[in-house]
Amino acid sequence: MLKRLSIAVLSLAFAIVAFVSPAWAGDAANGAKVFSANCAACHAGGNNLVNAQKTLKKADLEKYDMYSLEKIQYQVIHGKNAMPAFGGRLTDAQVEDVATYVLSQADKGW
Repeated sequence: MLKRLSIAVLSLAFAIVAFVSPAWAGDAANGAKVFSANCAACHAGGNNLVNAQKTLKKADLEKYDMYSLEKIQYQVIHGKNAMPAFGGRLTDAQVEDVATYVLSQADKGW
């Protein structure tokens, strides 16, 4: 009986983890402030004023293989194409926070 209960509890735990949004590492509330001050001019509402096809919406992040904390952090630090590098302007914690905010907003549909 205990073995069946343990298996049922583990199965339920795995099911919950599979359907819950991931918990990102940074502070999304602080990331919202960093985003507002540094990113919103080009990415308001998760859009992209420079390249309308490459938004910060979840479908586009997944399509362009950018739906990860590490990849967003890399792009924020190093920049790409028309996007400037923020590595010298933002601290590591701010970069992590803004990447966390972007992913959390993408999960919510902006």
